[in-house]
Amino acid sequence: MRGALLVAVLVTVVSCGTAPAATVTRYQAEGTVLSDDEHGPQLCDLVMESLPPQCGGIDLAGWDWEAVEHSAQGGVRWGEYHVVGTWDGAKLTLTEPPRPAGQRDAPGGGPDFTSPCPRPEGGWRPADPAKATQEAMEAALARAQELPGYAGSWLDQSYLEEMEGDPGSVERHGNDPKRLVLNVRFTGDPAAHEAAIRELWGGALCLSPAEHTEAELQAVRERVEKEVEGLRSASVDILAGRVEVGVWVVTPELEREVAERYGEGLVHLSGMLRPV
Repeated sequence: MRGALLVAVLVTVVSCGTAPAATVTRYQAEGTVLSDDEHGPQLCDLVMESLPPQCGGIDLAGWDWEAVEHSAQGGVRWGEYHVVGTWDGAKLTLTEPPRPAGQRDAPGGGPDFTSPCPRPEGGWRPADPAKATQEAMEAALARAQELPGYAGSWLDQSYLEEMEGDPGSVERHGNDPKRLVLNVRFTGDPAAHEAAIRELWGGALCLSPAEHTEAELQAVRERVEKEVEGLRSASVDILAGRVEVGVWVVTPELEREVAERYGEGLVHLSGMLRPV
């Protein structure tokens, strides 16, 4: 009996132990916080640069304007802050005092407009300077957009890097059609469209392949705008060949859902709120 009683006591003690606490994810972000007559403190998504500014975003719970330095005008209060808190899908509840925002770095340093074609020996030069004009470039772009498989276009103005020490040169040659490289992408074999473009454009030209047409990417963007919850922004990135989607929080569940619905790598998610 004593042995049985001892076992019963031990079982009781173990079963009454404290369960591990659930992990709560905290998120951080930097941006404008603003309140006005229409809403309380919000972490802004897009800011209208009026005076006072205007914006919309997500509500911040636990905010105290008296505890932070800020600007005020016409019933509007605002400032730039680094915030940390918990996210419930609708609002961010602060878990620590906000602090002034630091230097914001653009992810990846911004888009790279460098031409993907091999640089010709001696550098990029016009094939026919007489047809390397603004009018010729506009006409060539209009034609390219009508060709089958068109996947986007951009201008490579990397030659400006050589003029950084001379602001006057940048002003004079910043949009010189004879120096820039016209980039056009197509699905399939891009070289099949070179003759059609060369009839109009005599400047430097780089034709490169793409997996999806611009029309296909735009169609995906339109679907995303209707189907993805918590959407902040959606745009086509022709350089990366995908649709860029901004949401408040990127979760593993959302990443899986987007990959299954649109295809692996076709939609790239970026969250304003990042896990701490």
